[in-house]
Amino acid sequence: MELRRPRLADKETVLEMMAEFEKYQSPHDGGFWDTKNFSYEEWLESNQNQEMGINLTEGWVPAIQLVAFSVKDKAIGFLNLRLRLSNFLLEEGGHIGYSIRPSERGKGYAKETLRQGLQVAKEKNIKRTLVTCSVNNPASRAVILANGGLLEDVRNGVERYWIEVANE
Repeated sequence: MELRRPRLADKETVLEMMAEFEKYQSPHDGGFWDTKNFSYEEWLESNQNQEMGINLTEGWVPAIQLVAFSVKDKAIGFLNLRLRLSNFLLEEGGHIGYSIRPSERGKGYAKETLRQGLQVAKEKNIKRTLVTCSVNNPASRAVILANGGLLEDVRNGVERYWIEVANE
């Protein structure tokens, strides 16, 4: 499995994954798109702009949009790494949001996606990473714990975990 920035050549598989999230009305944490008038090429450009901090939506922070790909180059999930925390992200969203497409869940991809995302955070000099999940999401909790998450507290139904990445 490889976690990387999506490219133009990935258009078909990424669009297929997005359609699956929509079909199942599944939350796609770590992957953001506007379903109305969607253009893959514009999405790629907006991802680049967000990473560079250009034309950010009010309240948003610079972030890296990554996609997890299987060994056969099938898009299997999203991971969004926020490069700093706003007040909202400190409370609820954290540095990293991620999700695996419904048909690929339960195969260990989320654990590996987060592991690789934490390495990107380390490369970006983020020493302590905040990762959150709903109190009603035991699968995500298990993924966070497997990656070294230490529970700080629970706020409004959101569990907040810190993962030290500086010493890994």
